Amino acid sequence: MTDHSRGITRRDALGRIAAAAAFGAASWLPSVDASPNKAAQEKPAAGRLKQSLSRWTSDEPLSSLCQRLKALGFAGVDLLYTDEWSTVTDSGLAVSMGYPSRRKDFIATGFNDPANHALLIKEIETTIPLARQAGVKNLITMFGNRRPGIDEHQALAHCVEGLSKIAPYAAENGITLCVELLNSKVDHHGYQGDSTAFGVAVMKGVGSPHVKLLYDIYHMQIMEGDVIRTIRDNIAWIGHFHTGGVPGRHEINDTQELNYHAIAKAIEDLDYQGFIAHEFMPAQADPFASFAEALRICTV
Repeated sequence: MTDHSRGITRRDALGRIAAAAAFGAASWLPSVDASPNKAAQEKPAAGRLKQSLSRWTSDEPLSSLCQRLKALGFAGVDLLYTDEWSTVTDSGLAVSMGYPSRRKDFIATGFNDPANHALLIKEIETTIPLARQAGVKNLITMFGNRRPGIDEHQALAHCVEGLSKIAPYAAENGITLCVELLNSKVDHHGYQGDSTAFGVAVMKGVGSPHVKLLYDIYHMQIMEGDVIRTIRDNIAWIGHFHTGGVPGRHEINDTQELNYHAIAKAIEDLDYQGFIAHEFMPAQADPFASFAEALRICTV
């Protein structure tokens, strides 16, 4: 996911969408008629990966967004607050990731600092029964920003300690807590969970199938690259994916450096059962043409 802040908040980022320069609509898939109206109406053949769209990427009213995404072939909507869940589930789509809080400092306040544990655990404990009742399987949480006086080893231990306290309750209710990896180079300066190695070490320390990584492909391409091999080596610890074009976090087509169709194929080959959620700021004039294109690119 990104920015709840990304330098700005996810929702603040919506104001930048209209001003973004238009990118081409080409992809690695066979060519199609990419005119905005047709692209937004075409529904690809059902693929083997479940795909959703992050709510913050569109300013469309939620009920209308659900209708349009369902018509395109999406299976869910990502990154939603509790009061939004019923609108999505009533439309026949899944809530692929829920928030346990609306705090503005959601990204910065994470499990790396023990001073945050009581707050975070209370928020998650309060939200888990609501998620279970609504059929929401995933809740997002954060490693947090680095803190003075807490080194990398201590931060790792703190994350393991805090997440281990809430993991049994999540497991009891069939909920998976997804801790997001973000880049600290461009968007989230100071963020602790900026490497797959750190995230996997925490996951191994917690040792619960109900605490997993949210592997944001955009962020990890910026920090590490070597995306496909990293995913293959660590799929046991990954519970959710986010996409975004690098650089710029726009469309995931050939205007950027990642081959998302190859990445999606590699993920599917691992028998991954979760969601891949698109989380980019559309730069094309018709954002739904961009969403439809992303769906096609990751249909394998």
